[in-house]
Amino acid sequence: MTMQLSERAKKLIPKARIVSFATWKNLYSDEVIAIFQEADNRSEYLTDEDLESIQNLVPDTSLMLAQVRLLREQAPNLVANARAKVLTDFPNIAEPGNDLYPPARAEACWRDFWHFLRSVTYGIAGNNPEFLSQEGLENMDLLYQELRVPVPAMLCGLEQLKTVSLQQFSSEEQDLLGLNFDHLIGALKQFSQA
Repeated sequence: MTMQLSERAKKLIPKARIVSFATWKNLYSDEVIAIFQEADNRSEYLTDEDLESIQNLVPDTSLMLAQVRLLREQAPNLVANARAKVLTDFPNIAEPGNDLYPPARAEACWRDFWHFLRSVTYGIAGNNPEFLSQEGLENMDLLYQELRVPVPAMLCGLEQLKTVSLQQFSSEEQDLLGLNFDHLIGALKQFSQA
């Protein structure tokens, strides 16, 4: 079953791009930023080729790039864990008449977790938690309002995504990596329905 989208939602979707590298201009060359931008344009995690190119251009990023590779490889498990947490904390949310029904609505939310993690990995790879577009976030907030996305459930899942992702790393690494998750979580907490 596919979801019927309103015309407003269809117009908001392309505007709800939450990633921006505009603040990175003083940190990285246009060539490095282009690698990130191209991955975001494809709506993909940074590939091994992308990571290698970044490391060649910015050699002191090797630790962050290894962290990104691990999160990318673990993404299906991490997202599944976030989904399970939402379904545990909001037990009827995917049932008929509730916020994540029909199943296509739930699948769209689980996909958002995958994209949230993808966005966070850009911040980690660039060693800069300032990877969000205020305009994109405002449009995502409007889109979530239009689609009646349960923001508290999304925040629950995003917090879980942070928890299970950080468990992959040492406590010292967790502090630095957590900033990227916290930046995104803080932005979603500003949404109208949060």
